[in-house]
Amino acid sequence: MMMDGMEAVIFDLDGSLVDSMWIWKDIDIEYLGQFGLEPPRELQREIEGMSFSETAVYFKERFGLPDSLEQIKETWNRMAWDKYRNQVSLKDGAREYLAWCRRHGIKMGIATSNSRELVTSVARVHGLEQDFGCIMTSCDVGRGKPAPDIYLAVADRLQAAPKSCLVFEDIVPGIQAGKAAGMKVCAVEDAYSLNQKEEKKALADYYIRDYSEILQDMQIGGLQ
Repeated sequence: MMMDGMEAVIFDLDGSLVDSMWIWKDIDIEYLGQFGLEPPRELQREIEGMSFSETAVYFKERFGLPDSLEQIKETWNRMAWDKYRNQVSLKDGAREYLAWCRRHGIKMGIATSNSRELVTSVARVHGLEQDFGCIMTSCDVGRGKPAPDIYLAVADRLQAAPKSCLVFEDIVPGIQAGKAAGMKVCAVEDAYSLNQKEEKKALADYYIRDYSEILQDMQIGGLQ
């Protein structure tokens, strides 16, 4: 049973807890288009796992952008805000799974490569602010995924031993980060990373299409 012995669950945000990975491809096209540039085909794979700040540095250096790092991040936040507020939904079964964890005293945290402004907004829009004992971004810890830093930092803040933490991740660098932190990792299916499905299954301890699968398994196992 996936939840056996777990005292905390830690969620990646984009693609793992909410359906939002599609936003960033659109933003990359729109943002670079302002400078007469097109995103290279491999761009998304190259920046996977990077923190918001690391991605801004990458963009500025690779594309020779005139904007400062702060201007780049402010522009991205502004472009993403409306989409996150009005077009992004929770993964199927996620709200019910969060409620189950809350009822059973499971600590919860978020470990995201996104900006603090956006993750805070997502939690507020979906009424999840009280669910999480810790919301942390990779910018808070320095190194982005696949380094384990953010998962270890969230576990420390939740006062949970890494071996008693379950991570939910949708991309390969995130799965690698959770495993490097000594945690169990459940890979979450996402349209953006369907081409990585077999690699994700091989790296993770578990694989789900959505959170309703966990709820069904727990009902079968007698965990209500």
